[in-house]
Order: sequence, then structure tokens, then C-alpha cells
Amino acid sequence: MIRPTRRALAALLAAGLMSLPVSAQEKPFITVASTTSTEASGLFRHLLPKFTAKTGIEVRVVAQGTGQAMETAKRGDADLVLVHDKPAEEKFVAEGFGTQRRDVMYNDFLIVGPRADPAGVAGGRDAAAALKAIAAAQAPFVSRGDDSGTHRAERRLWSQAGVTPSGGWYREAGSGMGQTLNTAAGMDAYTLTDRASWASFKNKQSLAPAVEGDARLFNQYGVIPVNPAKHPHVKAAPAKAFADWLVSKEGQAAIAEFRIDGQQLFFPNAAPAS
Repeated sequence: MIRPTRRALAALLAAGLMSLPVSAQEKPFITVASTTSTEASGLFRHLLPKFTAKTGIEVRVVAQGTGQAMETAKRGDADLVLVHDKPAEEKFVAEGFGTQRRDVMYNDFLIVGPRADPAGVAGGRDAAAALKAIAAAQAPFVSRGDDSGTHRAERRLWSQAGVTPSGGWYREAGSGMGQTLNTAAGMDAYTLTDRASWASFKNKQSLAPAVEGDARLFNQYGVIPVNPAKHPHVKAAPAKAFADWLVSKEGQAAIAEFRIDGQQLFFPNAAPAS
């Protein structure tokens, strides 16, 4: 009996795979490292079917805090990032991890807290002054404490308030926005949240918006494909296709269409194509 050589076996196997119908072969996909706010709000569930229907490219989301998402991309474990910490994003590109950063959309942060408002900050528009008052009253405050974009924004606000938060009144949850809001609701505490996470959060209990409308609460999101010069295995072409779609007229319109209870939560602001 003549046994086929290893090379012949490999050729037969390859031929067998090639003969499989398209439906039996894995569809192309990319991995995007993004924030918990974009995932938990339902934005991706709204956007991704539209992109996949147009291109045939599946998008798989790894939802993390911005800091973790960027570390995931730096390791080459994602093909692009969609996050919200512009200084860190610009550094990511400057260090060669990303090819190009582009604005995609924005919303805002707000400080929420108990309706009893022990720090007397409700209705204010100065976020730094509100944090200073919360610290002075030693009113409970829950921080995400996870190096997310929201946590980084909070740290900048504490710095602007001239306060280094510490003590029993200040708790770092070390978790995503949903769990942080749950902790704040259970403690009747203040916290900083992005608008989309707040709108989609169902367990508000006594929490209500306390401070909003400060220009320092502006929350910009950007998209960056991972640089194949750093990680040759990344799927650069389909990642760029997704980034291009997000900033296209079609992608921007899809972002604007997304609502929760009739409220628009993300506002497209990509620069016009040159």
C-alpha cells in the first residue's frame, strides 16, 4: 500500500478546505478595543450590523476602560481602538502604536449624586468647584479607579479643584461604569459618569444629575487603527475600512441615529474628508 507523503496530505487538506462552501469558512473579522460606555450603552449593537452588512467584515469588541483598551492594542491584541482620552490617544500615535487618530463623536460627563445632596452642589455648572465642595463635606464619592477615560477625566478635575482625594469618604471601585454607578447608588454617593452610561443605567435609586454643562466635562471619542509596522499580524486593511466608515457620512449618520428612550447620546463630529 502506497502511503501519501506529508506534502501530499497537506495539499489534499488544503484542497478540501478550499472546496468548502463560503458559509462553512470563517468570515473575516477585526477586533476593536473600546470603552465600556460604547459597549454597555448599546451603540455597537446599533452600528456593527450596518458596517458588516456593507462590507462583510465582522467586528468583535473588547470592552475595557480606555487605559486597558490602549494597553490591549499596544500588545497587538486588537486591530484598532475607539476610546476617549485624547492626550493619551495622541501619545499612542506619537509612539508608533497607531497610524492615525481621528475624531469620531462626543458627548459629555456629569456628576451624579443623592437627591439629598449633602455637599450642596446640585444645579451647579462648575465641576471642579463641586468636587472641592464634596471633599470639604467629606460626602461619599465613588471613583471608577480603573484608569479608564472617565477615571482620567475625574483625576484632571480633582487636580483643577486643588484636591487630592483620600480618606473614608472616597472609594475607588476599580470597576466599569455600570458597577461604579451601582456602588454609588447603594452608598448614596456622588460619582462622575459619562452621559451614555447614565442614560442606560437602570438602578438609579436616589441618584440624580447634580452638575452638568461645564465645558471641562466635554467627552471626545477617537478612533485609531493599530500600526502594522509595530504588529505585522494586525488586520490593517479591514481595520482602516472600519475607521473610515465611522467617520464617513454613512457612519456619522448611524451614530446620530442612536437613541436611548428618545435621547441622542453620541454626537458625530468627524472632520470632513479632504
